[in-house]
Amino acid sequence: MSVLTRDEAQTRAKLLDVHRYTIALDLTTGDETFTSHTVIRFTARTQADTFVELKPAELREATLDGRPLDPRTLEDNRLPLTGLTAGEHELRIDAVMRYSRTGEGMHRFTDPTDGETYVYTQLFLDDVQRVYAAFDQPDLKAVFELSVKAPENWTVLANGITTDLGDGTWQAAPTPLISTYLVAVAAGPWHSVRTEHRGLPFGIHCRRSLAPYLDPDADEIFEITRQCYDRYHEKFEEPYPFDSYDQAFVPEFNAGAMENPGLVTLRDEFVYRSAVTDTERQTRAMVIAHEMAHMWFGDLVTLRWWDDIWLNESFAEYMGYQILTEATRFTDTWVDFGVDRKGWGYDADQRPSTHPVAPDAVDDTASALLNFDGISYAKGASALRQLVTWLGEKDFLAGINTHFTRHRFANAALADFIDSLASATERDVHAWADTWLRTTGVDTLRPVVTRGEEGTYTLQVEHKGSRPHRIAVGLYDLDVADEGRHLVLRDRLDLDVPQSTPQPIGKRPTLLLLNDGDLTYAKVRFDTESFKAVTECLSGLPSPLTRAVVWNALRDAVRDGELPPTAYLDVARAHLPHETDLALVQGVLAFASTYVADRYTTPEQRPAALTTLSSLCRDLIRRTEDGDHPGLRLIAVRHCIDVAAHPDTIAAWLADGTVPGGPELDPELRWRVLARLAVLGATDEAAIAAELALDPSATGQEGAARCRAALPTEEAKAQAWEAMFTGDALSNYLFTATAQGFWQPEQTDLVRQYVPRYYEDAVALAARRGPAIAEAAGRWAFPRHAVDEDNLRLGQACLRDADPIPALRRKLVDQLDDLGRALRVRQP
Repeated sequence: MSVLTRDEAQTRAKLLDVHRYTIALDLTTGDETFTSHTVIRFTARTQADTFVELKPAELREATLDGRPLDPRTLEDNRLPLTGLTAGEHELRIDAVMRYSRTGEGMHRFTDPTDGETYVYTQLFLDDVQRVYAAFDQPDLKAVFELSVKAPENWTVLANGITTDLGDGTWQAAPTPLISTYLVAVAAGPWHSVRTEHRGLPFGIHCRRSLAPYLDPDADEIFEITRQCYDRYHEKFEEPYPFDSYDQAFVPEFNAGAMENPGLVTLRDEFVYRSAVTDTERQTRAMVIAHEMAHMWFGDLVTLRWWDDIWLNESFAEYMGYQILTEATRFTDTWVDFGVDRKGWGYDADQRPSTHPVAPDAVDDTASALLNFDGISYAKGASALRQLVTWLGEKDFLAGINTHFTRHRFANAALADFIDSLASATERDVHAWADTWLRTTGVDTLRPVVTRGEEGTYTLQVEHKGSRPHRIAVGLYDLDVADEGRHLVLRDRLDLDVPQSTPQPIGKRPTLLLLNDGDLTYAKVRFDTESFKAVTECLSGLPSPLTRAVVWNALRDAVRDGELPPTAYLDVARAHLPHETDLALVQGVLAFASTYVADRYTTPEQRPAALTTLSSLCRDLIRRTEDGDHPGLRLIAVRHCIDVAAHPDTIAAWLADGTVPGGPELDPELRWRVLARLAVLGATDEAAIAAELALDPSATGQEGAARCRAALPTEEAKAQAWEAMFTGDALSNYLFTATAQGFWQPEQTDLVRQYVPRYYEDAVALAARRGPAIAEAAGRWAFPRHAVDEDNLRLGQACLRDADPIPALRRKLVDQLDDLGRALRVRQP
């Protein structure tokens, strides 16, 4: 399959003006394929040759201005259009297209709970051609008219309001000018809840089997949607640009959500079947806010080419967290960003695959797809937060609104955006963009505290890196009235780094914290006295956002080999039982178990690490026996299951159907316990089958696949490997679940033979099944538990000799870099 290059896109954009697509899809032709009829009306500015993209099962017919085109000329998803003359043209394509089971193109899913079938499109980044013929690049915007024939009991959703014409045929209202990748269809027997806000139809939709779980949350989802909608209209002068706002929770979705204009698709794990924490509800709300931001950043004004991904994702990421903080009950969202998302950016920015937030050039669509990562999201959002701190929100919003006015329903690039910002301020935003958006890597800030005359001190920030930073410095003293456990803020100083002169700070604080408030993107370190204060008093810091900065600093120090992993666990053991913020508890426990216990400690150290985490979780469970902290208790129970070294306690929970004192084991917790019992060799196929009979849902199918792959038998491992790498029957979600179960630190000897097999089999799988499965194979099926030099050498040889497709190559580069880091951290 050919990928579109930047040069090809620029050439075609100079040649064509695309006016209108008329697309008719027939979803009634069988379980494997559907038909797609496309009419494209466009203008050629001069005489030339070009091509249209299409990836059909069968190209039945193609005509250009009534002249038949030879279907045999279709090669590598391109149909040549030769001899175009200057003027108006009409291209007609009649094709048969394949449904997908990998979340790409037109994904088809049959719900095992009730047998109902659903389909939906995911056309990002260049999967348009799996559904309809297109000049598939973001700067050739057009009007789209879409009709869909579906089974008569189905509802069809699309970018515009849809009308049921009878006989299963639905017509969507024509769109404004949008890019090809933003066209969306979701069809099936949806359960729908509808309302209206400020004259605009709002709808939320899910599979019928999820209706009992969506309905209790419908008011909350609509409230968040209304609050975000109203707040965006307070900030943006340009009104919401589409005719409706539907949110469809769809099955087996690869991303968190997709910003299709008027029809946002979200993974239906956001329809909660089991108990969740308030932080998880906040995450769902943030995704709603993020995708709504895209209606302006990405849909109204769209990037010209994929090197400006950040103009979509960084802005939506920043605005999602900020709007949620300003407009909803979730007022501490930046804590979750700091302890979860920001680490994603820091990690990505220190790997060989790092790239600038705004790279100079992305050569083709395959390369562009790789840049949807922690840099384009978390680092870019962090950069924007620093920009607002430096520029001021008033000028920032003025520049944004100028940008919308200049480029509405059109396309823009980095230079256009910077020019819009520059029109609103006298600050040199071009220089800011060069230092922040065109460079890679993470700066490190380290305090140097010097004693002066009469017992006063000064601060000089040692700055490793190239970016300027405007930060706050927190000066904290012991609260002597509280036996020294709590710290109180004496002063918070604004500081520009690099400094021109040392900063006076008065008397020596107990804790000096750089980047207090987390307003910049940089790793921070502690001076000796401040580190001592952190180890003794971290839980006594007054603000959860301040504590998030400290936890991130400790995390980074572990990853950089400056803090022993066991020391991190000691700090967690001492302070996490006193933590009140759910995002912090979840983030710290996730890093402590997934990285510290599973990767950074040696096999000899791991039992002690699991014991420490088990003790910590038991403390949290005891602390929450009064029932006043159900979210905290749920987090503790989940992690207590995950780190259990012996099966007896959690097996008793499963048999009783409850944790003593609660909670009762809902489906998520039951599958979690069973998966851990499988790892420990304390369950079998009969128990897994019995559990699946109790929960035959899609989530249950994934739980069973995870458990079966985790069983510590040669037969179970062989069957799982065969399913993942030899057959193509597994959907994207079932592949991921199987991969999650397969590799376990407790089963190193059992799966040792599969480590060298992984590289050859993953390369072949990725070439056969494409980028989505390649990404899953690189992320979930990689033998990350095998922290040894042999695994590293095998991976490096694969990159050198095997030529994996770009999606897999990128994941392998990242995984091997993380593997090398884990080896360095383990060194005494």
